Amino acid sequence: MKSLHTCSIRLIALGMTLLPSASVASAQNFSDIKPSAQQTAWQDLEFGVIIHFSTNTFLDREWGDGTADPSVFNPIAFDPDQWMKAIRDSGAKYVVLVAKHHDGFCLWPTEQTAYSIKSSPWKSGKGDVVGDVARAARKYGLQFGVYLSPWDRHEPNYKDSAAYDAYYQSELSELASSYGDLVEFWLDGAGSAGHVYNFEHIIETLRTYQPNTIVFADTGLFEYGDARWVGTESGRVPYENWNVIDRHGYLRWRPVEADTPLRKEHWFWHPNDEASLKNLSELLITYDQTVGHGAQLMLGLAPDRRGLLPESDVARLEEFGSALRARYARNLSLQHALVAAEVAAALDGNPDTFWTAPAGSHHSALEISFPKPITFNRALTMEWLDNGQRIQKYSIDIWTGTSWKTVTAAQAIGHKKIDIFPAATAARVRLNILSSTDAAAIREFQLYKVDESAE
Repeated sequence: MKSLHTCSIRLIALGMTLLPSASVASAQNFSDIKPSAQQTAWQDLEFGVIIHFSTNTFLDREWGDGTADPSVFNPIAFDPDQWMKAIRDSGAKYVVLVAKHHDGFCLWPTEQTAYSIKSSPWKSGKGDVVGDVARAARKYGLQFGVYLSPWDRHEPNYKDSAAYDAYYQSELSELASSYGDLVEFWLDGAGSAGHVYNFEHIIETLRTYQPNTIVFADTGLFEYGDARWVGTESGRVPYENWNVIDRHGYLRWRPVEADTPLRKEHWFWHPNDEASLKNLSELLITYDQTVGHGAQLMLGLAPDRRGLLPESDVARLEEFGSALRARYARNLSLQHALVAAEVAAALDGNPDTFWTAPAGSHHSALEISFPKPITFNRALTMEWLDNGQRIQKYSIDIWTGTSWKTVTAAQAIGHKKIDIFPAATAARVRLNILSSTDAAAIREFQLYKVDESAE
């Protein structure tokens, strides 16, 4: 990771996800593990952004060393409303602000150090970036969270584990108690230099003020997180995505969040950097390979020295949101012929309703008939996860008139699976659940005809 994860204590491998057929601790079973209500609500958000804005912004740096003079922080046109409108228009549902990066500079008027915006010329030292961003996010209907870097390259007490832990806990208490409900708290093991973080105490402090916050953590911090890092910053999930993973012989529900910056390899703003802005096609592929693979997309944004998102970034975010809305504006499954109410619950465009296969079944099918043939090249399927992730293998089939023909097949569905395949035409389509640990439950089975050449 270029910014958030480099030097982290990584005890993770991409192959660490657990398939249902893998051996597990005798006291637990894959299919018995269920998410919390907070986890399923967070997974329904699907798309968030993380914002990097600090002294690095003014010094053309990705990595600060803790020596930057606070006087460099002075955005002349700071406008978080401008950020939030663009973020909302992109389709994102939540915002995580980097309140303190590894350089130790704090974006709120903390009582723990003078190395903060209190010592900057911005608003004569009376400003509060965290508070302003939190208010703007909620104004635009977005949920708000924070990242507080454990690594601190400025704080002299960092070399003293006990003293720094007390310092960090005090910073965390300020953030957790002063800015309303936090949807997500980023936590990683960035930096070390012999420092061993007291992650158990960190979570205890957070939970005192924020019992419902989703804690994002590396798989190496398995015991403390509610969601896990995907393993790369590529903006894709390169493996079958199972929400349950195994560490130390224990199974836990740990859904994936995939973080990637809007500008290639850059989390902070840099001058003369227009060539790094990802194009629409790249963003749509990122969406398909994160949200479309059952994961959370976390897109990195960087305001410039003015305190504004660059105009090109704003335009790209709006373009991205418009393209996503256009892609999924016409759900062909809504054109289905009359079906039983139970089946209709998976075809109605409402993820709060769902179809359930016969009790105790390990193979089942959800079939749709249409008054006339439809042509489609994309399917969006959502599994109802409150009772666990059950589907192990499935196919999507069409009726040729004499037999069923498979157009695509895979393993995990999870929160959401977007399958892309050559266009198929049929008046009968089925979601064929070839293997499930228990009766499958489907929130949505949607079909689309997407013309990617028109995007």
